[in-house]
Amino acid sequence: MFLTYLFRELSNRRKQTVIIAIGMALAIALVIIVNGAAAGVRNAQSSVLDSVYGVGTDVTISRTAEPGADGGGPGQQFSFGSDDGTTDDGSTEVAQSTLSAARGTATFDASDLTTAQGVDGVAAATATLSLQNSSFSGTLPDFSQGAGGTGTAPGSGTDAESGTQAAPPTGGADGAGGSSFDVDQFAVTGIDVTADAVGPLTSVTLADGRTFTADDAGTDVVVLDQTYATGADLAVGDTLSVGGTDFQVIGIVASTSSDAATASDTYIPLDTAQTLSGLTGQISDIYVTAASASDVDALKSDLETALPDATVSTQSDLASSVSGSLTTASNLVSNLGTWLSITVLAAAFLIAILFTVSGVSRRTREFGTLKAIGWSNARITRQVAGESLVQGLIGGVVGVAVGLVGILVVNLIAPTLSAGAAAEAAGPGGGMPGGAEGGAPTGGFGQQVAQTTSDIALHVPVTLSIILIAVGLAIVGGLLAGAVGGWRASRLRPAEALRSVA
Repeated sequence: MFLTYLFRELSNRRKQTVIIAIGMALAIALVIIVNGAAAGVRNAQSSVLDSVYGVGTDVTISRTAEPGADGGGPGQQFSFGSDDGTTDDGSTEVAQSTLSAARGTATFDASDLTTAQGVDGVAAATATLSLQNSSFSGTLPDFSQGAGGTGTAPGSGTDAESGTQAAPPTGGADGAGGSSFDVDQFAVTGIDVTADAVGPLTSVTLADGRTFTADDAGTDVVVLDQTYATGADLAVGDTLSVGGTDFQVIGIVASTSSDAATASDTYIPLDTAQTLSGLTGQISDIYVTAASASDVDALKSDLETALPDATVSTQSDLASSVSGSLTTASNLVSNLGTWLSITVLAAAFLIAILFTVSGVSRRTREFGTLKAIGWSNARITRQVAGESLVQGLIGGVVGVAVGLVGILVVNLIAPTLSAGAAAEAAGPGGGMPGGAEGGAPTGGFGQQVAQTTSDIALHVPVTLSIILIAVGLAIVGGLLAGAVGGWRASRLRPAEALRSVA
């Protein structure tokens, strides 16, 4: 009897059913698309962060660089003595390579890694040392030509015999004025060659050669990022000067993300990096994997307690470092998309309620007659609520279908988002060889020490939870409209209802 009466009423009021179902369907479809897009953006952010920090890195630990502290100084400086370089026709050929923590990178004692490993909930942890290699090479002019014939020590800035100040070099990188020079920089990351569960190299694929083994500790071997290797025209078996020492290239790795660089240009064993840079026993970052993904926030709190001077960040914290159009998409989904979904959903609920109440008002005689023949208020309420619930479910089913079609269209179009994330930033530097101000830049040109940039095709995932949420919202909307309409119908008195239409 209930179902028969329900479907008969829905058939007789097709217009009301269609309007309520369409409103609910549009709201549900928008909720599905917005939630799916939000999940796709989060996955894209995670992909970019994985390229920098490594797959499975739940927490990173670092320290903020302070002016004048190790790693927070003015960048690389080149010093040349009177005996440095080779002299020919009054000009001096000089070359020097330095390896140090870049400007903006703070280093701290490696004992913090042991402390982090001892915190409950840490499944794995490894340390890295972010460095920057800067090489200066070029020709310095004969300074005596501009200082009355007095000789000068190349790069010293003073007369080699009298100690008087010599004229600075003129000209630029093209050699105008008798001088030419070149400064080359690339990022170097020292990693623990025994760590394979967490860290930068857990998110890469091997393009050629091999990666590190435990036997590589303390040796002069290097693994290159594929993008850097291509630009520098280097291959497995070649040598690369790092900090003035020749390293053998044993492997080339590429990011798992298309068109993305890995976290660094080059990778060398951690102990070798510490020795060459003079930062023995120092590290710059600790990467941590949590034993349970649900306990990451609690682990962050425990690590902050164990290391009060450190900066502890989770993946969600690091997501703010992602830049480019991916950030714009994230803000759009988080702000405009979410509020638009809420607004449309509220409007759909309101439309369902208004049409249901309006329908009850038009059925005054019908409900009066039903009450006159013995229908209880509860039965009438159930009848109205049942009709609204079915209308909501129809809208929910249609909405899920429309939402899935919308997601399919987005995935077929696959809009491309640009994204970049940096682990450390090197600020501006300056200085002439030997530290004199105002000449050739010697280091820290605002480059990113560990950065990955890529174009990522947005993929909107479809999850069962999103569909269940959509269906649940449709049911809630139907029940809400039915409850209000049923309450309105139950308040009708039989005599007044029949008299109102007599």
